[in-house]
Amino acid sequence: MRKPRALAILFRAISAAVLVMAAFLAPGTAGAQGGGGRGPVSTIRDAETESLIRAFLDPLLAAAGVDRRLVELTIIQDRAINAFVAQGNRLYIHTGLIQGAESAGELAGVIAHEVGHISGGHLARLPEEMRLAMLRSVAAMLLGAGAGVAARSSDAAMGLMLGGQASAMGSLYAFTRTQEQAADQAGMVLLERLGWSGAGMERLLRRLLDQELLAVGRQDPYFRTHPLSRDRLDFVREEMARGRARQGGLPPALEARFAMVRAKLNGFVDAPAASWRRYLNDDTAPGRYARAIAQYRSGRTDAALELLEPAIREQPANPWLLEFKGQVLFEGGRPAEAVAPLAAALRLAPNEPLIRAAYGRALMEGGGDAASLRRATTELLAAARADRDNGFAWGQLATAYARLDDIPNAELALAEQAMAEGDTAEARFRAARAEKGLPPGPARLRAADLRNATRRDNLTSDERKAEDELRRRDRR
Repeated sequence: MRKPRALAILFRAISAAVLVMAAFLAPGTAGAQGGGGRGPVSTIRDAETESLIRAFLDPLLAAAGVDRRLVELTIIQDRAINAFVAQGNRLYIHTGLIQGAESAGELAGVIAHEVGHISGGHLARLPEEMRLAMLRSVAAMLLGAGAGVAARSSDAAMGLMLGGQASAMGSLYAFTRTQEQAADQAGMVLLERLGWSGAGMERLLRRLLDQELLAVGRQDPYFRTHPLSRDRLDFVREEMARGRARQGGLPPALEARFAMVRAKLNGFVDAPAASWRRYLNDDTAPGRYARAIAQYRSGRTDAALELLEPAIREQPANPWLLEFKGQVLFEGGRPAEAVAPLAAALRLAPNEPLIRAAYGRALMEGGGDAASLRRATTELLAAARADRDNGFAWGQLATAYARLDDIPNAELALAEQAMAEGDTAEARFRAARAEKGLPPGPARLRAADLRNATRRDNLTSDERKAEDELRRRDRR
């Protein structure tokens, strides 16, 4: 009886080890893994923050010879210091990286490092290294199992298995460390090409390396998944000593914008009372910005506006302050008053679909007449087409069309919203309804495209059930 039981325990251990390896080697990321298993990831959209990151990212991509249109940006709301590349060329930035950075140079250094991953094609080579590590680990486990059976010793088998697994993981870690060093080298070269100092990268690496002595649970994900070493820090210092990316700081405008965005994120992420205490005696533009946000989040519309107005007078060409003023007014129950500052913000930043969507919403809610609704549909449609993944803009457009009693176009907008949010059953259902009511033309063709893209035979069983439920609900 003892031998079968020992073998059962052994093979359960093998199965568990395979699952651990599979989880660790899940493909798709280079750089760092967000979240750290702490729950669902929360992403945010903010035009000012995205514009700031793009102000660093786009010149670095150009210096690397990478088309900016090929790299998508996602901001994750998380206080951990982290950034990583995943899913091809999608760059993820944690809000904590901006909040935790002490200067724009530190943010520039991290982004330069991530562009190094992109330009080096590291993500493309990672799955193969993962596959090899998995094969080595499984081979070691099978050899260990065979040795254990022959020797009738589960301890001997486990020793061989763990030794082989450690060797496989060591090879993968070595590959990852090599990638990180290559990304550092590429990042320093890119900074030098732009005439930007690499001092920020050196400072951030030094601060993160100090976390080595912390317990794993207290370390930032950037440290745990961008293998840091004294060699990496020494390399950056040597490059600076040789003159690479040593001279010249970032443009002063970038430092000023960085300070404003960091204050904005502190204001929105921290509790209002904490933000107020932190910036209580800070009369700089970022300090007033953070305090205005704290007042807004506490429901004090007038107090927030009182802090905003001097900042707007000092920076009349700043679209983000005007956008925030519009947001404060709109969410303070004064949508008609929000129209003017949002229109002014859009004039200053005409290529920002998030501002255009907010302007269209203010027109819809603040006008109250057919002319305002028609203007709202124009602005919301332009915003949604420029940012097709923005389900919010499509939803607001559907509401505006419905208020104009244009149900077919409202259904088409709802289909676009569902498509943006990954609800294929809803998208097909709404597209079919829109197609029936729309006259011949581009809108009807778009409805047909959406319907065909989500044909029933392409849906999963769960999506088919969801579609059937929608049809039953519609008949009721």
